Amino acid sequence: MRTVRNIHERTIEAPAEAVGALLDQLSSEYDPIWPSPAWPPMRFDRPLGVGAEGGHGFVRYTVSAYEPGRRVRFDFAPGDNGFHELVVEPLEPGRCRVRHVLEQRQRGAHLLVWALAIRWAHDTVVEEIFDNIERVAAGTHRAPLLWSPWVRLLNRVLWARPVAAPIPAAARLARAAFERTDFSDAWCMELAPGMPRDPESWRGVLRGAPFPVVGRADGEVLLGEDAGHLDFRASILVESGQVTLSTVVRTHNARGRLYFGVVRRIHPVMARLMLRRTHRRLALAAPSAGERALRAGR
Repeated sequence: MRTVRNIHERTIEAPAEAVGALLDQLSSEYDPIWPSPAWPPMRFDRPLGVGAEGGHGFVRYTVSAYEPGRRVRFDFAPGDNGFHELVVEPLEPGRCRVRHVLEQRQRGAHLLVWALAIRWAHDTVVEEIFDNIERVAAGTHRAPLLWSPWVRLLNRVLWARPVAAPIPAAARLARAAFERTDFSDAWCMELAPGMPRDPESWRGVLRGAPFPVVGRADGEVLLGEDAGHLDFRASILVESGQVTLSTVVRTHNARGRLYFGVVRRIHPVMARLMLRRTHRRLALAAPSAGERALRAGR
């Protein structure tokens, strides 16, 4: 077994009190420093404080120490043998140092995964946290961190995947599209902070198939087309922190049933692929947490 110790630090041209105030907002609704939505948001089961349980993405941890404005430490879930922490250190009036330390005991496959994948994503996330701190606390407009091709690939592979769901009650246009429905399904994904809440922004989910808009209402856009063999509707609903892509189909005759009998085998794969691709594209195009905080005057 080997102990991995990873340290990042940066001097910030801003008072420790100002930087500490940003640290205290970690995981909050308007978190100004965690690099979401490009990376999974940090979420806990309660406000930041000792005992809060949560994490980001598949990484699970508990807040084990918290000194407001100064330091927060997260212990990894039992079995992961380690911690990571953020510390703000005053240097002199108007300057401070921010340090992130990760320490973990690893062996075998875990050590290999760390070396080949996790370390690269981890280093990028930490440096983007520091960038956001500089943007908000010091007003420094540092050029965005350029991801290596390997980090971009890791981000793509690790991106969240749609989950199956019933057609939401709020998807009224989809539910009322046809008197008789021969097929329906729905796939949803959680919206991270900073992602667009306007369903019009999500119309590109059907990229390559420019179906016309046939209805709009209360956070929902309905696209579709009628044909001699079947009618098709796709609903994009943004509600309660989620985006849902719902599909309803009505066939008219044997040709329609035969055609959709083939299409329905690949439809779930394509629906998930299109929703996930659009979700990631919009997340990566969204302003950073620091930029959002500056625009909102927080």
